[in-house]
Amino acid sequence: MSFSELFESGFKKRNEDHFASIVRVAMSDGVITDNEKAFLDRLATRLDITESDYNQILNDYKSHPINPPTSYEQRLERLYDLSRMVWADDIEGPNQHSLLEKLCVGLGFHAQNVKYIADKALALAYEKVDTDTFIEEMKGMNR
Repeated sequence: MSFSELFESGFKKRNEDHFASIVRVAMSDGVITDNEKAFLDRLATRLDITESDYNQILNDYKSHPINPPTSYEQRLERLYDLSRMVWADDIEGPNQHSLLEKLCVGLGFHAQNVKYIADKALALAYEKVDTDTFIEEMKGMNR
């Protein structure tokens, strides 16, 4: 196996595990709503999840390890990506907020703070800030 194949397989596995973690969050209340399903469909496309892998993950998401980001910075980077996806997917109003709040908990943010974190993240997604600005602004919330 070449180095590039090793890199690609590791990247693919990370994306599958990340996707499975999001499916696990979506299933936390026992059901995937139509909006969550639509979001998962688009996310799978963006993460290069094949249709067969997608179906396998939906049927057996618990078999994938939970790999939450290990640092606050990595959590914010994933939150940046997910906030932009939720915003871009036109999930409006309370559905938009509840989905991102679930994802915040899945990323390891404290449940007491997720409403505020989701509100701020969606506001920044609306403003279309870049990654660095997003991270700086989110870190600034703690000051």
